[in-house]
Amino acid sequence: MKKHYLFFVSVAYSYPILRPLQDEIRRRGDDVAWFIEPDCPVLLAKDERWLQTVQEVMDYQPIAVFAPGNYIYDFFPGVKVSLFHGYPINKRGDEKDDHFSVRGWFDVYCTQGETSTLPFKELERKYGFFKVYETGWCKADTFVKERAHIPHNARPVVFYSSTFTKNITSAPHLFDTIKRLVREKNWDWIISFHPKFSDMEVLKKYKELAASCPNITFHESGLVDAKLLNSADVLLSDASSVIVEAMMLDKPVVTYCNTMPGPHLLNVTDTDAVEGAIEKAISRPAELMERMRAYVHKHEAHLDGESSSRVLDVVNNYIWYFQGKTRTKPWNLVRKFKLRWRVGYPLMATLRLW
Repeated sequence: MKKHYLFFVSVAYSYPILRPLQDEIRRRGDDVAWFIEPDCPVLLAKDERWLQTVQEVMDYQPIAVFAPGNYIYDFFPGVKVSLFHGYPINKRGDEKDDHFSVRGWFDVYCTQGETSTLPFKELERKYGFFKVYETGWCKADTFVKERAHIPHNARPVVFYSSTFTKNITSAPHLFDTIKRLVREKNWDWIISFHPKFSDMEVLKKYKELAASCPNITFHESGLVDAKLLNSADVLLSDASSVIVEAMMLDKPVVTYCNTMPGPHLLNVTDTDAVEGAIEKAISRPAELMERMRAYVHKHEAHLDGESSSRVLDVVNNYIWYFQGKTRTKPWNLVRKFKLRWRVGYPLMATLRLW
């Protein structure tokens, strides 16, 4: 009998994270469907099954629900599995990285490497209502496959991607520099902004620049996948989580005012230094590349293309050995009422939690 799995999509960047897992589910002969929250763009292919109502999900009866976001609907059937939407790079430079906030929604956390596994194991011991398994990141499976394809660009290609976080984004500060470099340097450019980037005036300026310059490709959706990143030689960014993804493809990274700089980056704090840093990155200095690869390994310890397979295996392990045996999750009653209200699920059903 086929197992049923559900993907819970609350943000657009979930799609490239979940599709490698979908491939593995199908390879095993099982079934997968998608539930997409209201206001989130629907970017499904024709062969991807879309459950559009809560009742359809209830009828589908998944054994596990996977979410790359920060929350999930607790009333959906199945084990609730967190896959994460990136790596713990603490882009805000906070004393406490939001990556490690435990909100009481998940039964299982699938971590990626020492920087995520060790802190989450401590949290597992502290709270006791979830289990932590180091599986690697599902999205990394596509990076493993893509690494075999080395691009042969006629000219250096610079990929520029900025975070959406207002006080950290480099987009307003680097526009004049990028505008000059686009016209002066013998480089090609790919420009992409995070789907949650909200400064429409800045976005408009970059789109207009791209429209006027044949050596710029503006990537409209903002969903950066392995193939797109691999087509470039260098990443220019700030504190975006795409930094680790580029490094997994062996791409050196130049950052502007990175909040957590280190020897794995070519970080600059002056716009006048951006050009020289990109030129250095294009030359791929051996010491920089070695430091970069060591940094990647701390975040992603499983660049073997088997992370999605491990994720499904640990779900089975949790069901067999731990389901119903962990501590009770926190009530979260206010949040649960809000989620039910959003999708029209009976509010009285929450009272059964008591």
